[in-house]
Amino acid sequence: MPDGPADDSAVLDALFAGSPQGLFLLDADRRVTRYNPSARGVRGLPADDVVGHGVRDFAPDLEPELDRLIDEVLTTGEPMRGRLLRGRSPSGPHRTLAVEVSLFPLRDGPGVVGVVEDVTGRQAAADRLAVLSTVHRTVGATLDVQATADALVEALVPDFADAATVDLLDDAPAGAAHPSGPLPTSVPLRRVAFAAPDTVEPVRRTGDSRPFPFPTPYTQALSDGRARLVQVTPDDPWLATDPDGFAALLGREVHSMIVAPLTARDTVLGLLTLYRGRVDAFEEADLDVARQAAATAAVHLDNARSYRREHAVASTLQRRLQPGVTPRLSAVETAHVYLPESAGGAWFDVIPLSGTRVALVVGDVAGHGIEAAATMGQLRVALRTLALQDLETDEVLTHLDEVAGQLTAVDTREAHPYLATCAVTVYDPVSRQCTMMRAGHPAPVLVDPDGSPIDVDVPLGPPLGAEGGAAFLPAVAQLPPGCLIAHVTNGLLGSEGSGDGEADAVHRLEHVLATPSQPLQELCDTAVYRMTPSRYDDAVLLLARTECLPPDRVADWTLPADTSVVGTARRLVGQQLAAWDLGDRAFTTEIIVSELVTNAILHGEGPVRLRLIHDGERLLAEVTDASSAGPHLRHARAGDEGGRGLYIVMRLSAHWGVRHGREDKTIWSEQRLGEDVPEDLLATVDVFDTAGA
Repeated sequence: MPDGPADDSAVLDALFAGSPQGLFLLDADRRVTRYNPSARGVRGLPADDVVGHGVRDFAPDLEPELDRLIDEVLTTGEPMRGRLLRGRSPSGPHRTLAVEVSLFPLRDGPGVVGVVEDVTGRQAAADRLAVLSTVHRTVGATLDVQATADALVEALVPDFADAATVDLLDDAPAGAAHPSGPLPTSVPLRRVAFAAPDTVEPVRRTGDSRPFPFPTPYTQALSDGRARLVQVTPDDPWLATDPDGFAALLGREVHSMIVAPLTARDTVLGLLTLYRGRVDAFEEADLDVARQAAATAAVHLDNARSYRREHAVASTLQRRLQPGVTPRLSAVETAHVYLPESAGGAWFDVIPLSGTRVALVVGDVAGHGIEAAATMGQLRVALRTLALQDLETDEVLTHLDEVAGQLTAVDTREAHPYLATCAVTVYDPVSRQCTMMRAGHPAPVLVDPDGSPIDVDVPLGPPLGAEGGAAFLPAVAQLPPGCLIAHVTNGLLGSEGSGDGEADAVHRLEHVLATPSQPLQELCDTAVYRMTPSRYDDAVLLLARTECLPPDRVADWTLPADTSVVGTARRLVGQQLAAWDLGDRAFTTEIIVSELVTNAILHGEGPVRLRLIHDGERLLAEVTDASSAGPHLRHARAGDEGGRGLYIVMRLSAHWGVRHGREDKTIWSEQRLGEDVPEDLLATVDVFDTAGA
């Protein structure tokens, strides 16, 4: 029977020869003294015998790193396992060799055993999977076309390609889409993103928009919608279509490229182009990676472009639904800032009311986009309509909440438990009374003429459409002239609701408004600079500086409920108009007042209050009685002796209406002093008046 050592040697020889991994025995000079048959599976190993040769002879790119590792093993005497080494493969000019090396020191003398496994294919597959993982992880994080395109090229360069570009067709008009199927070769594409690991100047700069030369791989990919792998050589005929433009490819030694259409919903959005000048040329497996990366990015780009189109439509709709030029009023001076950052549903309004009063409104619809903008328009029109009915402020919000409830019933969104928030302030420059209410909205900020905050507790009502059923309670304050009233949305405060964040923001806003004599538009700009409004929500700031109507512009009388005082009322009106140098309006105003006073005495209750207001180019006459029943306008027949009173008031007035209080009502008439009353109307009214209509 063979002895033990010989047996061991035979076993070792068998293991060495039969190992599925490549084994190399290297001496102290790093030369191969022995290797097994499996070692020939290492890509690029020369066919002739490598015994006596160093690593430099068959894998020169691996030598520096391998020498360092061998030195480390020989110095420490410890084995080293599973190190990945990469280098240029001797099998071709555009191939990379990837091997996994383990080194073990010899016990009997200087030298090492190297266990080598060619993992070139496996590592290439892992690298491709890593690239796709990066694309899926980083592309599409935002609904922004530029950010999505930038993320795509950054995910591919330098790990997968030496350079990458994204070129997109310009957006189609709103409401239209690019046609599916082949695109004409003359279609211009805009360079959106470019990435390269060095300071290479691209032939097309970002933002350039022009067609690609024809015929080229670019136009072919646009035409048939198929990705293609192109091995670039100097004699390729398509390079001649633009020698100057394509000279850069050859100058940078680009030897392969991939042109992949960016296609979503059967529509070509543009092209992803990848370039390589590195050792490894693109292979068919790389083409699959490019296709998957392009498909992933195309979906996100399509979503981003759809969002951008919808955002543009919503922003346009939102701007169109906002008030144009705010009216110039004697009650308040106003200024505003409106930042439609998210195309949401924020809105504001300045609504002139009867009796020189004004309503200041700011609201915010939950959500963003076209639906929010359309809902905002409906609520704004509804609120303006209700306010012009001269309802009490709490009634306005109550009815608006009913409108919001009906809109919520047909609304398909489920992300918000309510439809909108709103705050309304009504200011009367005659009484200087300010009535404030809010529905789930930040309270108005008040600052007195000295710059000190005015603390008014405005009860927080439920948001509109929340179906809470709670009542809206007003807060009433008497304001001196020169006060500031500031209405804001959460977008300006940078908060999503009440709490410490909102309280701090309100204090900052009060500090900004501490110089109330500063021009209002400058205060608006300063507030934007200092409040750092949200970039993800609409921001509105509506500023109003209160005014006071001079006492000598208001005349007020209380008359007994007796028909004999109608003549007295006409006489008082004539005297007051003479004092205001408005004698030319005495006739029409006396007729209006006599009709309103007569109506109040015959159909109302209690004493009658008569008030005249001279407000710039407007003359207002108001008659108040203690009855809540409103008048009814009707057209008298030819034989009727009465019934023409309110009809006459309507014909002689630019506007007229009824304002209901909690315990009384006021019928008012407004005349425009700059407009003459037609002679034929005066003659008709004179006949009615003489007949005692």
